[in-house]
Amino acid sequence: MKKEKKKTYDTKETIAKILSLIAPYGLYVTLSLVFAVGVVVLTLYAPILVGNAVDMIIAPGDVDFAGIGKILIKIVIIVVLTAVFQWIMNRCNNHITYSVVEKIRTEAFEHIQGLPLKYIDGHQTGNILNRVITDVDQFSDGLLMGFTQFFTGITTIAGTLLFMLSINIKITLVVVLVTPLSFFVAGFIAKKTYTLFRRQSEIRGEMTGLIDEMVGNQKIVQAFNYQDDAVARFDEINNNLQKCSHKAIFFSSITNPATRFVNSVVYAGVGITGAFAAITGGITVGQLSCFLSYANQYTKPFNEISGVITELQNALACAAKVFELLEEAQESEKETAFTSVDAVLRKSRQGVGAAAEGSVCFEHVYFSYVPDVKLIEDFNLKVTQGQRVAIVGPTGCGKSTMINLLMRFYDVDSGEIKVDGLNTQSMTRQVLRERFGMVLQETWLQAGTIRDNIAYGKPDATDEEIEKAARMAHAHSFIKRLPDGYHTVLSENGGNLSQGQKQLLCIARVMLKLPPMLILDEATSSIDTRTEIRIQKAFHTLMEGRTSFVVAHRLSTIKESDIILVMKAGKIIEQGTHNELLAMNGFYWELYHSQFAH
Repeated sequence: MKKEKKKTYDTKETIAKILSLIAPYGLYVTLSLVFAVGVVVLTLYAPILVGNAVDMIIAPGDVDFAGIGKILIKIVIIVVLTAVFQWIMNRCNNHITYSVVEKIRTEAFEHIQGLPLKYIDGHQTGNILNRVITDVDQFSDGLLMGFTQFFTGITTIAGTLLFMLSINIKITLVVVLVTPLSFFVAGFIAKKTYTLFRRQSEIRGEMTGLIDEMVGNQKIVQAFNYQDDAVARFDEINNNLQKCSHKAIFFSSITNPATRFVNSVVYAGVGITGAFAAITGGITVGQLSCFLSYANQYTKPFNEISGVITELQNALACAAKVFELLEEAQESEKETAFTSVDAVLRKSRQGVGAAAEGSVCFEHVYFSYVPDVKLIEDFNLKVTQGQRVAIVGPTGCGKSTMINLLMRFYDVDSGEIKVDGLNTQSMTRQVLRERFGMVLQETWLQAGTIRDNIAYGKPDATDEEIEKAARMAHAHSFIKRLPDGYHTVLSENGGNLSQGQKQLLCIARVMLKLPPMLILDEATSSIDTRTEIRIQKAFHTLMEGRTSFVVAHRLSTIKESDIILVMKAGKIIEQGTHNELLAMNGFYWELYHSQFAH
């Protein structure tokens, strides 16, 4: 099997992707740039007015107070306009940034819903969470700083040079000749910090994954006294993060002092050349003060940009990881082939009952999770409507894999699986999965009310339907004993219920949905024997007329099955009823007597 090559974003591709996300907000970008230019022009015009005011102070007793007063009024107006323009510019930048971030988060969450289980199984949950939450936050911070300081800084530099050229070309050349040194320093450090910040983001993802794993399984951690090992693993990752962050911050922090040194050289050059020009009459004292003010304004953006570069490099590194997640291939669906098939299946679904279809056929199916490790080979099975099929066998023989393939959680490498005579590849996963109800050994409940959890597969269910399903699952009695009954709010994954109670709610969820076919994977493993007997009776009622697949380890629960499949090493080695298999004195006979031997 050919391994897919993962898409990796470099700096240029990441910037191009960000620009494509910003493109729909072109009006706000334009407004931001217009008001940024307005802020810069007004800010640069103020020193000219100050210089003119200085030139009006000629000698003691020879001061044009009236002219200075008019200039002060203009300066006040400029300050007020600058503040208003700055506020509007920031509003535009905030709208652009948080709109883009909202879109990225929405796309990322929706994309995760369509990722194959193979990807989810192969990556730490915390790492995926880190990309959607932390990395997007880091990206938004850098993007906002980029808009608010980067563009205004560039505009200030360009505007300052134009204003200085209008006053004196020779002094301006001194500034221009020293400028490339700042860009060289900033560029060198930017390349180095991008790599380090990307690595920092990756290690942070590992840490989030470890914390999520340890906190989510704290009972197991404490039961096996794994706390010290968990701390040791955390310390190792934390130490790597510290080293990487230290290097990243070191290289990014030397940007500011380096550019400040260059700025001081520029200021000194302007001061010396300007002083000589003033002595020789080339410029006035007011123009010299204006030039020195411009020298400060010209160098200030370099300091700001050097600080922004750190955030931008971090933001680009985080954005690249998010974009790589969005590039992960989703479960493919050949939509053109689905219209007629889905319509037929949905139509039959409307009247589910004894007449519902439910035939399943595996034909020469081959599958393995890892290409080099064989699992299912030339698997064949035919199940007719209404049959109760039990699947037994040792751990790792392919029981749960068969269910994964049937539900298209994974797709077969070769061969066909047919449901009601139709290849499952020719129907959407949504329509296929609507035909099955699953109760697994591993329970899952969302944070919400008990009512919402039972109605998870049928949100429009009435209270009467929900209560009926709960009674069938023998969950009604314990639900009524809870403080708020069906409106009792559960914590994440039902943490405030026992494992058996959680499983009863999962069974009630299927009882409510009443699908054409059932999949029960150790569905009563966490339930006491007395309740299990009642649940088995409820299942027998539910299974009437429905094709059912029961994965079981306790063979006592499957004696009444129409057919028992005995699997070993990915193949069916025996099949028949309970009595027929015992009469064979084969592998099933060994399994059965190993459980009931005295």
